[in-house]
Amino acid sequence: MALDNFIQRHNGPRDHEISKMVEKIGVSSLDELIDKTVPPAIRLKEPMAVGKAMSEYEYSNKLRRIAAKNKLYKSFIGLGYYDTITPAVIQRNILENPSWYTSYTPYQAEISQGRLEALLNFQTVISDLTGMQLANASLLDESTAASEAMIMLYNARPRKQAKAGANVFFIDENMFPQNIDVIEARAVPLGIEVVKGSFKSVELNDKIFGAIVQYPAVDGKVEDYKEFVEKAHANETAVAVAADIMSLVLLTPPGEWGADVVVGSTQRFGIPMGYGGPHAGYFATSEKYKRNIPGRIIGVSKDAQNKLALRMALQTREQHIKRERATSNICTAQALLATMAGMYAVYHGAEGLKRIALHIHYMAVTLNEKLQALGFEQENKDFFDTLKVKLGNVKLADIQKLALQREINLNYIDDNTIGISTDETTLLTDLNDVIEVFAQAAEKKADVACHINEKIGLNSKFKRTSEFLTLEIFSRYRSETEMMRYIKKLERKDFSLTHSMISLGSCTMKLNAANEMFAMSWPEFGGLHPFVPADQAEGYHQLFKELEEDLKVITGFDAISFQPNSGAAGEYTGLMVIREYHIENGQEHRDVALIPSSAHGTNPASAVMAGMKVVVVECDENGNIDIEDLKKKAEEHKENLAAWMVTYPSTHGVFESQIREMNQIVHDNGGLVYMDGANMNAQLGLTNPASIGADVCHLNLHKTFAIPHGGGGPGVGPIGVNEKLLPYLPSHPVVKTGGEKAIKAVSAAPWGSAHVLTISHAFIKMMGGEGLTSVGKIAILNANYLAASLKGYYDILYTGETGYVAHEMIVECRNFKPMANITEADIAKRLMDYGFHAPTLSFPVHGTLMVEPTESESLQELDRFIESMIAIYNEIIEVKDGKVDAENNVVRNAPHTQDVVVANDWDRPYEREKAAFPLNWIRENKFWPTVSRIDDGFGDRNLICSCAPIEEYREGKFSFENLK
Repeated sequence: MALDNFIQRHNGPRDHEISKMVEKIGVSSLDELIDKTVPPAIRLKEPMAVGKAMSEYEYSNKLRRIAAKNKLYKSFIGLGYYDTITPAVIQRNILENPSWYTSYTPYQAEISQGRLEALLNFQTVISDLTGMQLANASLLDESTAASEAMIMLYNARPRKQAKAGANVFFIDENMFPQNIDVIEARAVPLGIEVVKGSFKSVELNDKIFGAIVQYPAVDGKVEDYKEFVEKAHANETAVAVAADIMSLVLLTPPGEWGADVVVGSTQRFGIPMGYGGPHAGYFATSEKYKRNIPGRIIGVSKDAQNKLALRMALQTREQHIKRERATSNICTAQALLATMAGMYAVYHGAEGLKRIALHIHYMAVTLNEKLQALGFEQENKDFFDTLKVKLGNVKLADIQKLALQREINLNYIDDNTIGISTDETTLLTDLNDVIEVFAQAAEKKADVACHINEKIGLNSKFKRTSEFLTLEIFSRYRSETEMMRYIKKLERKDFSLTHSMISLGSCTMKLNAANEMFAMSWPEFGGLHPFVPADQAEGYHQLFKELEEDLKVITGFDAISFQPNSGAAGEYTGLMVIREYHIENGQEHRDVALIPSSAHGTNPASAVMAGMKVVVVECDENGNIDIEDLKKKAEEHKENLAAWMVTYPSTHGVFESQIREMNQIVHDNGGLVYMDGANMNAQLGLTNPASIGADVCHLNLHKTFAIPHGGGGPGVGPIGVNEKLLPYLPSHPVVKTGGEKAIKAVSAAPWGSAHVLTISHAFIKMMGGEGLTSVGKIAILNANYLAASLKGYYDILYTGETGYVAHEMIVECRNFKPMANITEADIAKRLMDYGFHAPTLSFPVHGTLMVEPTESESLQELDRFIESMIAIYNEIIEVKDGKVDAENNVVRNAPHTQDVVVANDWDRPYEREKAAFPLNWIRENKFWPTVSRIDDGFGDRNLICSCAPIEEYREGKFSFENLK
């Protein structure tokens, strides 16, 4: 057959190379390796019934048919989601560009300067528009950002409030329903009491530590919250505001009337609705909360050459360090979407954003005028984009029928009230369609609009007078030529899978095939509002159903919820489902989570967020969970045991043979088993969570199932559950979803980041059951080939009972410190000179590197990595033997930038060639780190999180001395 086999396109090693690899490993065949690696007791007895693999051409045709079932009606629904125009220069050069979507979270800042600058732009945009001093580099969505605001304010209560037990959070009733639902869900396990009511009438007391309001409100009203904020502050109550980012172009920013936190979504800044996501949530706050702000912050520091450099600031708050003391979860960013939103602001600038915001507003003003002329009452005296229309004697059913005939969606609030929201894409013809619907329903002649009424529909007290986006970065790139070059300039400073293997342990940086990505640009998937009637989203629902059925087979579970929109959100959701199960069964006192010391750092953070107490189970000297310690602690806490969180294979890179016995111990003591699915790549087709005894697991679709990491998001973390947990899957306040006894929503949209589910659907359908099984096998093969090839140079910290690793391994580096004063960080930085991204650094064991090659890397690429690691080992031995200076050597000075290597005053005791081109093949495809090693401590002591220093640096005005 002429059609390509996608399995061969996805997997790296060729069939004829496998024999060479298994010989190096010391086994006779790939099947023997798998038999020795995966415990026989948990192996699947039958092949996965996922179906036969489709060719890329066949799948593209199938997806076109699915997409055609989605109906692209004109949406006036609003409620936090609005149609927008993605500038083509951003769509083509960022969204559709693997250099941007295949990069990893910028932990290695020296090779991430472009992405870091793009995210710093985003932070600056958010700070400027909200009027706040500090913003982070994005959160998952508006609703989860709102809940993070509540949690931050709760944890940052003044000592007097904490001592007095102030635990009440006030929610204004005129907020988006999804915001209310997610906040309420987060509050309960933390012991926070939620009170709802009107901000105008609430009686504040010393128990209320925080409050939140919507701006503009859910019904479209622009309210004056200034007096409420003053009253709240007099009561020592902090105030958060969920604000429409586009409205802040015209409205007085919350920071100017006293808000303590401002959150929201940047979806309106050029990000397709995508049936609910992914979109970058934002979080801005005042300087006093800089040590409490959740998520990631991009900050300014300096490198070894005293050159300005960007980095992720305050990284010591990362959850693999803070673990059970965490109050938030770091894996909650949408970097790719934040980059796009920031670039939208860079491309349009202040004047462009004003033009867009005024267009949106003028459209609403014009529609308001025409509807009132027809005799309809419009309740919002002050509004930005949303009208609240009373129908009077007109029947809502008549409006709805006529609107659907014209392919229009409105927000039907109740039998007598309709909400109508305009957006960037609204045209005069769209307004006239709406006007004619209302006129026909009222049996009147439509007086259509011939021109836009350019009048402000707001009291002057609401009008923004302060400037924003005044830095040159926001006025320089107006032509597409200049914008394209700016994006490309940043791209060249960034490392991604387009350069070489990213061998990050536990992060599975595999191929994100082009054919899996195409649907992200199709309007049939991008143009749907998440709250449209289900019959307009038949394509999406077919895709959900097919993906759920496949994931049920892959996991062995009975149901899937797609609502969690990150791996961390999946962990939290799984634990909340377990929590609800215990409550329903009269066991609400069960609140202990057992977590092995080998677990992902996000696990204890998620357990704390779900209101559980963390008890750590130790591992033995071989990296395996100490089953006796587990048994002891399970029995000790049997009256209160809620859950056992286990990663399988373990984060130590080991398939533990007693996994079923461990899980049975937990079940015998009344707990349920939560399996962290981060390492699911090694299970595909070989075993599954249900067969090892798990009750629930989350799946990182951005790891195992080919959704790109996007520089730190989007991530997607659906959960699979067995039959007894099915009734508790999360619901949604606007669209019916979830189980019969569902927990409240865990994200803003009913199906989470629905837009990117197209990617995992494509991956599974083009791989088929046979291909998915080959993924697990080749991932294990590649890892063991690396381990065998590095033997004699680097020790592998843990191996399974038969001496083999799973899909990843921990490389011991602690012996190099006493030997040559070389650390794991030195090796990581030196790898950059060889053209590789560092493996995972000092996690889960301090002083080590965790390596995961994935199935997508070729034998040739593995050999290049091996050669590089051995070359670095030899450089370390040169230090040990005294052949090179103990301090001034290539490893300690790494990475070497182009500026350093070509400088006239080279004063290092080794050749420039050794610094830049230590192996001959590096010359062919050299990636130059943009900056030298960064001073992390300096950046934390002098926290700068906006663009101003970059502008000053480019103009030669910036001096680090000014910070002292």
